[in-house]
This record gives sequence, structure tokens and C-alpha cells, in this order.
Amino acid sequence: MAGPKVVIIGAGVVGAALADELTARGWTDLTVVDQGPLPTPGGSSSHAPGLVFQANPSKTMTELARHTVEKLVGLDCFRQVGGLEVAVTPEREQELHRRLGWLTAWGVEGTILDADETRKLHPLLRDDSVRAGLYVPTDGLANAVKAVDVQLRRAAERGAKLVERHEVLDIRTDGDRVTGVVTDKGELPADIVVCCAGIWGPKVAGLVGMTLPLVPLAHQLAWTGQVPAIAGQRAEAVRPILRHQDADLYYRDRYDTIGIGFYGHRPMPVDVHDIVGVDQAEVMPSVLPFTEQDFEEAWHETHWLLPSTKDAKIEEGINGLFSFTVDDMPLLGESPTVSGFWVAEAVWVTHSAGVAHAMAQWLVDGYCESYDLHECDVNRFEKHHLAPDYIKARGCQNFVEVYDIKHPLQPMEAPRPLRTSPFYPRQKELGAYFLEANGWERPQWYEVNLDQLQDREVHQPNAWAAGYWSPIAAVEAQITRERVALYDMTALKRLMVEGRGAADFLQRMTTGDVDKSVGSVTYCLLLDIDGGIRSDVTVARLAKDQFQVGANGNLDLDWFTRHLPDDVTVRDITASTCCLGVWGPRARDLVQPLTDIDLTALKYFRGKQGYIGNVPVTALRLSYVGELGWELYTTADMGLKLWDTLWAAGEPYGLIAGGRAAFTSLRLEKGYRSFGTDMTYEHDPFEAGLGFAVKLAKEEFIGKTALRPGDPKRKLTCLTLDDTVMGKEPVFDGETCVGYVTSAAYGHTIGKGIAYAWLPTELTTPGQTVHIGYFDRRIEATVTEEPLFDPKMTRLRG
Repeated sequence: MAGPKVVIIGAGVVGAALADELTARGWTDLTVVDQGPLPTPGGSSSHAPGLVFQANPSKTMTELARHTVEKLVGLDCFRQVGGLEVAVTPEREQELHRRLGWLTAWGVEGTILDADETRKLHPLLRDDSVRAGLYVPTDGLANAVKAVDVQLRRAAERGAKLVERHEVLDIRTDGDRVTGVVTDKGELPADIVVCCAGIWGPKVAGLVGMTLPLVPLAHQLAWTGQVPAIAGQRAEAVRPILRHQDADLYYRDRYDTIGIGFYGHRPMPVDVHDIVGVDQAEVMPSVLPFTEQDFEEAWHETHWLLPSTKDAKIEEGINGLFSFTVDDMPLLGESPTVSGFWVAEAVWVTHSAGVAHAMAQWLVDGYCESYDLHECDVNRFEKHHLAPDYIKARGCQNFVEVYDIKHPLQPMEAPRPLRTSPFYPRQKELGAYFLEANGWERPQWYEVNLDQLQDREVHQPNAWAAGYWSPIAAVEAQITRERVALYDMTALKRLMVEGRGAADFLQRMTTGDVDKSVGSVTYCLLLDIDGGIRSDVTVARLAKDQFQVGANGNLDLDWFTRHLPDDVTVRDITASTCCLGVWGPRARDLVQPLTDIDLTALKYFRGKQGYIGNVPVTALRLSYVGELGWELYTTADMGLKLWDTLWAAGEPYGLIAGGRAAFTSLRLEKGYRSFGTDMTYEHDPFEAGLGFAVKLAKEEFIGKTALRPGDPKRKLTCLTLDDTVMGKEPVFDGETCVGYVTSAAYGHTIGKGIAYAWLPTELTTPGQTVHIGYFDRRIEATVTEEPLFDPKMTRLRG
């Protein structure tokens, strides 16, 4: 079976790998088209220096890189010389330990070398230059052009057509479905079109009205002449590829010369429409003239780090174009409006074969079995992410920060503020310290609460955990448990699902039974067809044919939209509404005198519409901090009045405003999961501890047939410890890495550090001791029954 007619636009390392993967799965009615000559059509792959470092804070990106290495080694397109990252400062040395933790957690071998071992491995380093090195033996050099050639030839042998020197001019559609690709030399019919055009991606996607948040940026790559210290080297590369991230530099051998890549220069964005054509380019379209003045700092630093280069000269150099996105992640998936138009964009050589492997699974099977792609899905973005100025600003800033040491909580600095809740003016008056969440300004803590510290004991975290932290967060958490606090929940995505078929639709889309009485609130999951968790949501039935869904982001909206029947609509109401969480043992005392709703009669996981003073609200009795209270929703125009009404009445009850730091601590004390951190597409409900949200008695829902409720091989597990970790650390049983941390915080009202981690089931018995790898030390942690706070739910149901 030849499969559907597929046209891949772009014959770089991604397009070639995808053609290879799809034809290997039997989709042989496939055409690869490119405007340039094969196998060097002139995009980023044609000039890429080929360095592959696998370390990445994203588990998915590391796994994509690892697959790329394994495949290219098998195709004889990879020189596995190893990768070496060096530290010349104490801060970078600590960062190397953190990076080793990622590698270990994600299953890639690595080791930290001392200064002598580092210089022995790379003798060109000056004697007093480095403090330590991170060595990854499976890193190395990909031959991108050879990889393109080999994979295209394999695809052609299975029946694929390779069409070079054809410029894509348009994408044909019939209604909302793709039908073909128009080139300057004719039309190519297609059922599926995959845009792998790299730096031209925004231009090609624009042909179907799709905006890609991608900007091409020039990056400097220079080659020395002969370096005397390695004169006569006959092998292309014998030393590990080298990264000096404190100076935004990387290095590789090329016989007796050295290639130098530099990210420390000014950002040089290029409008996609200004990239010259293949025939007009002096070298190739992705290669711009070398600007020597931008390289002066790099050359000076290179002389310091690699003294033997002082006896060499820069013989050649380019400013080569690469793709940068607004969040440093690839753009994968299908257009939200044109069926059959897919993209695999912003993918560097490092992840190319892995991305192609993932895309082939997604296209052929309807889902990706091998990787969690939620961070890469092209439909993850909000509208403000797609503004041209935003795309350019964030792309340039990510270029500047590409080798920076980034704290897990570090927010983007600009452009801000973008989205503010109606409560923003009051929050500023209270001294809110804001971090950014999907464009929203979200308080982390409030300086006004510093006065509440008094004689309270507050755990002092270690130096790294103390970043973007304040002892005020501990006070806010404790007062929430003692009195009552307001939490701004406006950043939570809210969807309105309406229509005659709304109940049946949500029954099919979710794992829960939502077809209950008006006023019911149901916690449930969205699953993919393989049973993997796509999201967790709360579904509140406001009327017979109207449901409000508390979702996690734009991917939930996209998932609903793709499955909508004709008698249902779904709207994003986030911007037009706002939400305050009012939680704590005095919450009812505060709110009841202000409302016509009988809050005593409003049971846990029930909702009702009414008024708080003059403000119309939807009150949902649920809480992600584990305390009595309500999520109060109103329209954005009434939000400030809602805050002021509650605040004015709150003084007798000791009301405070609480920030996200306290919220996270309280959430983990209660054992509540966070999608995207604790569980993702690669996990099923039962191993994630969410089997209670799956109603198998329902006749049908997406993913039901794939579920296996039996004993899972791994479990999301609660650990307690005497310190604080941050997430993504490896977990050890003896010297064996057995899992990794997801969410972590200090439990300010239980007096223990909390970490949730994925562990083999045999290690999840309460009392079991494991160790968390935190930088260069091991922290003992104990498997503990959950939830840690109020296991009998008396606080929530009181």
C-alpha cells in the first residue's frame, strides 16, 4: 500500500529524514521538492557545522537528539568524537553538574571531569583555563549533507520522487483541505503537505494563512587556517567537539584547522522575504557575508582558551542563517485551519532524525508513540505569540540567551507586560513580585506580607532554589492554612462549550462523567487514542447545553476544535473573564455575608451562579491548595470590583493576597498534579495516580480502548526530603538512575521538602529510601504516602 499522496517541501536534513521514515513505513507515494540542487539545496543544513550536543533541560529534546545520533551513526553520517563543555567560572561549573543531571535523568551517559582530566581530553586548552568539563562520549559531528544524500537515496529506492530546482509558489486547497503544491514548473497533487522548509518556513506556511513564530537569524561560523599545534592531522576530527558557553563559543576540528561558532555577537534577524533565491546567492541563500567586526571578541577569547590559535589566522567565515522560535522549541504538527498541511520547522541538525521519526509516527498512526510532543506542537501558541514584533523580539532574545545559565523560574524580561488581569493595579499596590505565565503577569508573592513574618520559622532554601524566591511565600502559604487568602487564577485557560450536543461531545472527549445535573463540576482527563494523557480539565455544567472547561492551554482548545461536531461550539473566554480563588478556613466567614448563594449548601465540586455584592459570579467549590473555598469567576469589566468587595470585607478575617510560590507549595502538600510537568502525553492515568478520574463504565471516550488499568510498571511518587530541589533531577537507587523529579517545592506547613518523581513501581513502597542527584551532591528522599496534608479531606469538605 503506497499510502496517501505526500509532498515534503524542503530537502534539508529534516525533509530528507522524514522522506526516509515515511517510505520505510510504506508511504511511498511521496515527493520531496526543493528550490535548490540536491543534496545541497542551500538551506541551513547545507552549511551546518554539524555539532551535536545532546544535553537539554527538555526530556523530549534530549530523546530526539539521542535518536538522531543513533540513526546517523548507523548511516555512517556521524563522527562520535564525544562532546566536551567547559567551565571557567564557579557558576558554570555548577551548571555543568545540573546539565549532567538532565543527561542522567533522560538516559544519556555523561561524566564531570576535573581540570586536569578536561585538558587531557582536549590538549589544546590552555593550562590554567578551565575548572571542569562535562564529557558526553556519544556526542559528536553529524555530516548533514551526507545525511541528506543517504536518506534521500533510501527514500528514492522505495519509490519516492526527488524534485530539485522547483520553487514552491502556492499551496492548493479545496475548502479546508490541502490538494496540492504549485511550483514554478508545474503542480504536484497531494493529500498531505509537510513543510520542512527551514528558514523559509514562515513564507511557505503563509501560503495557507498560517503564522509560524520563527525568525531566521545569522550566526557566525569561522574557520582558521592551519593551526601549528595540530599540523599534519589527517583525520577530520580527533578531539571532542568543544563548547565554551561562558563566552558563547563552540569549536570543532577539521583536519589541521578549527571551526569556531559564535553566538555572542549582536542579533542579526533577516526577514524571510529578503532571503535571496538559489540562483542569486553568491554561495547559497542561507549564507551571508562574514562581518569581521562582529567576530573580534570571539577571536580574542579563542586566543585565550586555545593559545595555539594565536599562530593561525581566520581564513574563511560566514554568517549562516538558522531558525529561532519564541520559546526555543520546534514547530511540529498540523495547521489548525487547513487539514493535511503539516509543519516540521525550527529543527536543527541535532534533533533532525528524531523529529522525522516522531513526525512519521504522528502522520501514519495518528499519534506519536515514542515521544511527548506537547512542548513542540505548533498549535501551543496564544495570539500574542504570533505578533510580528513579538516573534522578532523573542527570537532575538533567545539568540542572545542561547548559552546562558537559566533558572527554572526565570521569566522573559521583554516584551512585558503583555497580559494583565483586572486585579493588576491592586496587586501592584500590594508590592506584587510578578513572574510571567503565558503572557500573563502573575504574582509570585506580595511584599506587603513581609510584615506577617514576625516570629514565624521559615525554611531557608539552598542557593539555587533561592532564586526567584522570598520567605514571604512561606508566610502566605501558612496564612492560607490558618485564615484566608486571595489567589489570582486568571491565567488559567477557560473554554465555553455550548450547543445541543455539548454533553455528548464532552462525554466522548473526557474520561469523566460530565453528563450530570446543572451545577456539577467534574475533574477529568483528555486522552489521545493511545491512552496517553493530553491534559487534565475541570468541567462545570452551567446549563443543560453549556459547560465551562478549565483547561491547560491552547492545545486543549485545538484538540476540542478538531473533534467538534456540527451542533457544538467552543470559545476561548479567558480574556473576557477573570478568576479569584478564595481559600482558607475563614473563607466561608468572609464570602457568605457578601453573596446570595447559600455556600453551606454548595457542596464540594459543585458550582452556582449568583452575586458577590454587585458582581455577578460563577462560584465553583474546588480548591487546588486543599482548603475550603471557591473559584469565583466574573467578567473582566467586573474583576476589580470583585477584588475590592472581598478585600474591603476581609480585614476582620485576616485576609491576605497569596502568590504562585505559596500556591505551588500548597498544591504539592495536597498531591495535586500539574499537566506538562507531572504527567504528559507519555503517561497513562493509572501510573500517574489519576485512575479515579477515569470512568471506565462510560460507553465510549477517546483513548478508552487503549487503557490498561492493571499494575503499572512505573508510578508518579511522592517523596519527602530535608532540602529543596527544583525539578528535572535524576533519582537514584544506589548508583542506578531509576527516575526523575517532576514538581518540587518546600512544604511550608508540613515542614518538609516535597518532590514528585517517576519511579519503578517496586521502589514506590512508603518508607523506601532513594537519592536525588542535585548538582554535585545526593539528597536522601523518602517515599511517602500522599496526600501529605489533610488525607481525609476534612478541610475541603468542611
